Amino acid sequence: MAYTLITANRNYSSWSLRPWLLMKALGIPFADRIEPFEAAENYAAFRAFSPTGQVPVLLDGERTVWDSLGIALYLAERHPGVWPTDEAARAWAMCAVTEMHGGFGALRAARTMNVGVRVEARGASPALLRDVARLAELWAEGLGRFGGPWLAGDDFSAVDAFYAPVAFRVRTYGIDVGTAGAAWVAAILAHPAVRDWEAQALAETWREAGHEAELLDCGRVTADHRAGA
Repeated sequence: MAYTLITANRNYSSWSLRPWLLMKALGIPFADRIEPFEAAENYAAFRAFSPTGQVPVLLDGERTVWDSLGIALYLAERHPGVWPTDEAARAWAMCAVTEMHGGFGALRAARTMNVGVRVEARGASPALLRDVARLAELWAEGLGRFGGPWLAGDDFSAVDAFYAPVAFRVRTYGIDVGTAGAAWVAAILAHPAVRDWEAQALAETWREAGHEAELLDCGRVTADHRAGA
């Protein structure tokens, strides 16, 4: 079994982080291939390896598996640990993952991921406040029901990987996700694989104008820890 995982810039690509972190945390070996965002529109270039023109993409021999959720489902059929073993925890984790995959649009738009910076955020819309309240509620529910330290119990699983990009957003913008949520954010940011991703993000020297403009729309940058800043 020889996987290749294609991802994009560590600073920006929240979708890439999910399967990368899941595979790293579970010890699933893969070749790590980065295809950076080099322009505001990368569709044509990414179509060379991705049917959607987007990342992430998992290559398994001649088979192409696309989309972060598609990759997680594919890996779950081949490797233990993607989902919790407890049935109740597994059902909750699956629902939480699909909620993250299809929802939280206001959070994505108004608090874009950029690992290496800290931002004094602009005012929050009602839609953003609803998203943040739901995050705090969801995380507190998982941690309370299944005992932590991970969202669905004792072991790291796909639900932690799917919400990891939000942990970076929480830190970047100083988002209040409640006491339980803050404890999980601290735990996930301390995970060795997340620290590895962060170190790579801070070492990146390339910038993509569109992503940088989106960041400035979110608020005032107060610190930039990236190489070359």
